[in-house]
This record gives sequence, C-alpha cells and structure tokens, in this order.
Amino acid sequence: MGRDPLRTELMKGAMAYLVLSVLREGELYGYQIAVKIRERSDGAFAPSEGSLYPTLHRLETEGGLEAAWRAGDRGPRRRWYRITPAGLAKLAALEEEWAAFSSAVHRVAARREPSPA
Repeated sequence: MGRDPLRTELMKGAMAYLVLSVLREGELYGYQIAVKIRERSDGAFAPSEGSLYPTLHRLETEGGLEAAWRAGDRGPRRRWYRITPAGLAKLAALEEEWAAFSSAVHRVAARREPSPA
C-alpha cells in the first residue's frame, strides 16, 4: 500500500518545525535527528533522507542552522547541525503558527449539532 498523500504533505510542511524542535536541545547529525523525530513521535514520523537533508540544507542557507564536519568516533565524518539564534526565532514563529493552525482545524472538525432548518 502507498503512502497517504495527506500525511506526506503534512510531514513535508512540518519538517522544519520538527528539525528545529529536536535541535533546540543540542547538536546532532542527520541520522540522529531522524531517530529523535521517529522516537518522539512513537514512529508516526520517519523522515527519509529525501525529506530531511533538503530541509537541513535550506535551514542552514537561511541562517537557522550552523553545520560543521567532524570525524566520527568509530566511523566516517559526520555533518553536525546546531540551531542558531535565528533558528530559535524561526522555531518560536513556527510554534505559534502551528498552534493557530491546529486550533483552527479542531474548530472546523469538531462535532456540532445540526442547525435547525
């Protein structure tokens, strides 16, 4: 069975929010970011390389993240990402936007009694 198109679009739209949220707590490399997102969502979100890395690169280009290559303890070099003050400001704006958006969705979707004719 294929992926749910709604879930795919929502994940694409929320990826920057999710990435910035996990990086608020400290530096991570790409694989660790994906694992944290998957763990915190109890498996509901499993970012692919095709969605995660373009988001990381975009956030870095926009100044929301800083990145540096470092040698791995037991493996290849890894690119470590750290949130910047601009990234924290973007995260705060995304938190407000998401709260307003999800609240509006809940208001529309809430069961209501039919209006009398």
